[in-house]
Amino acid sequence: MSNHYQAVNWSGFKIRYDLILASGVILFLALFVMVSSWRLPADQSISGLILVIRALGACGFTLLTLILCIGPLARLSPRFLPLLYNRRHLGVAMFGIALAHAVLAAVWYHAFGDVNPVVSILTSSAEYSSFPEFPFQPLGLAALVILLVMAATSHDYWLSNLGPRTWKSIHLIGYLAYALLVGHIALGVLQYGPEPVVLIGTATSVVVVASLHLISGLKERRRDRPLNAVVLDGWIRVGDCDEIPPDAGKVVSVGGCHRVAVFRKDEGFSAISNTCAHQGGPLGEGRLIDGCLTCPWHGYQYIVTNGQSPPPFTERIETYELRIDGETIWLNPNAKTPGTEVPPATRASTTERD
Repeated sequence: MSNHYQAVNWSGFKIRYDLILASGVILFLALFVMVSSWRLPADQSISGLILVIRALGACGFTLLTLILCIGPLARLSPRFLPLLYNRRHLGVAMFGIALAHAVLAAVWYHAFGDVNPVVSILTSSAEYSSFPEFPFQPLGLAALVILLVMAATSHDYWLSNLGPRTWKSIHLIGYLAYALLVGHIALGVLQYGPEPVVLIGTATSVVVVASLHLISGLKERRRDRPLNAVVLDGWIRVGDCDEIPPDAGKVVSVGGCHRVAVFRKDEGFSAISNTCAHQGGPLGEGRLIDGCLTCPWHGYQYIVTNGQSPPPFTERIETYELRIDGETIWLNPNAKTPGTEVPPATRASTTERD
């Protein structure tokens, strides 16, 4: 987290993260080339460059599968949050690998004729009306363009200037890139000979990605369902005071459309939006560190009484009014303007609702 833009705010964790990533990529490529060479019959030979092209493609697709799995895994267990913290490093590395795969494939298969390689990729096969013969290379090219846009806008400069909602929408098209790559691989195998290992690996990837998203989505839906039950005079029941330990929080669903994080600091209770202004992280799952609520995704911090990031940072989120009747905490679901100071609710300041 920084209040100015720079290439990379390096830390020991990021260095270890990237070293593990680089080592894993090198090991994957080496094992892929060695195993592929070993599996070839003695009377068949294949260019080493083709093996490298295939290894890069398999590595890029495996990394994309991992990237798409990190989000739902982090929703299912906080143990995966360290992977989420620097997921953009994985994304940029994955794009670099995909670009190397695409450049080498374009040079090897399309650069020795009179036609521009990109034009050759788009026109070398025109059987768009036949599924088994549908050209798979344009699908890979389209996916690469999407991954380029995502990699180019990965820095917080773009997040700040485009706005979190627009930035998030752009990066959700990564799922479209994934679908295009699944088609790219499946059609390539259909047209160039049976490769059971490739088909099984691709199908496994699809099943894992879809299953994790479905499971995490159902978990989130179950979390919202019981929290909408008790409403009195427009106020939503949060729970009893003792249900929230000191320096901890509880998430409340408001109308099933958004969530509020209620935190206890000493004997005071405060409520702010559950959505971090950075990338929409779940603030209710964060911790109070040095008096500030810290987002579990990327470490952005907020003062719970006013929803403002501590200076020199400028992020602001909505705050909410709380009241305590006896031992019960009640939430006014009408949000205050982002950054509005709201005094903490305490047992001693209990008042009757209007």
